[in-house]
Amino acid sequence: MKTNFRIVGLPLTQFEPLFSLDDNELAQKGARRLIVDAKPGFPCRVSLQDAEIGERVILAPFVHHDVESPYRASGAIFVRETAKEIELAPGEIPDVVTSRVMSVRAYNAKGMMVNAAVIPGKELESQIEKFFDDAKVSYLHLHNAGAGCYSCRVERS
Repeated sequence: MKTNFRIVGLPLTQFEPLFSLDDNELAQKGARRLIVDAKPGFPCRVSLQDAEIGERVILAPFVHHDVESPYRASGAIFVRETAKEIELAPGEIPDVVTSRVMSVRAYNAKGMMVNAAVIPGKELESQIEKFFDDAKVSYLHLHNAGAGCYSCRVERS
């Protein structure tokens, strides 16, 4: 199968200012500091890994689809306080998505959804390839199907 995609996590710099805030300051921003008590269950959107039990994470609101279309969207995400940005190789799919049921949303260059599917994460590669076979599709978003929360972006490589 061809490899025409790259999965991208969020940049750490967006979230670093949150790590030094106390609980009251976080609450003013609509965020919370949590101690991870289950694995899986706290998928970090920067490292694209599940946080370990006992780790501290920030649960924060995040605009994950910042577009001028009806599909503009936001939701809660987890970021590990020890997160390191990940750079995946083309075609590499992290366990944080292959181990879950995923909603795959395909968007055109204007931020309009043109296709979508809900699939087991282990079937993700073929679904990504299928969506990117359509020239109208510019990028994909992956969401955890159960909770509906944003996971990561998939770009053409």
